[in-house]
Amino acid sequence: MKKSEKTEITITKIIESAMAEFGEKGYAGGTVNNICKTGINKGLVYHNFTGKDELYLTCLKISCEKFAKYIFENDGAADLGGYMTARMEFFDSFPNEAHIIFDALLNQPQHLSGEIDQMLEEFNGLNDRICKKTLETVTLREGIEMEDALSYFHLIQTTLNGYFSSPAFQNVDLKEKVKLHEKIIPKLLNLMLYGIAGDVANF
Repeated sequence: MKKSEKTEITITKIIESAMAEFGEKGYAGGTVNNICKTGINKGLVYHNFTGKDELYLTCLKISCEKFAKYIFENDGAADLGGYMTARMEFFDSFPNEAHIIFDALLNQPQHLSGEIDQMLEEFNGLNDRICKKTLETVTLREGIEMEDALSYFHLIQTTLNGYFSSPAFQNVDLKEKVKLHEKIIPKLLNLMLYGIAGDVANF
């Protein structure tokens, strides 16, 4: 076997172990030592990666790319209903990837914020694309432009993620956070588009 092939196999094993580690424990709880407990030589880890940060970012990049590919291959980019269905199917089928993405969204280590934001661009871009498509199916109120509506959508996203990052959820398991987060999103989008008042004439 060629040296390059051995290196590729080693890197694959390291990444698989890192995906499982960060998928279960997030960045804060994940360690290189635990990654090596699967039988990987620590020297080989540091020969191929600079350390925990690079491993985490690599896992996040893989997770986001896999998410985007799944959405497009399963007709999830056409409309909101298809997107939410494909999104939930992905999170159910690939829990490690789901937890890594949500860990980056909700528990972002500050010293990696710039790199993480770059990794999340495609994920966030898909959210924006679906939101814009959905908004194009409704008549916006007079004085409300598409840019205004998208800005409001971003505000809702930021507020929701901040809520799930707050002390109120500090003792909630990440898996449960993901389920709750995804359950709330469709309701918030519905409220954003159609409001909560059944008869505005009463005001």
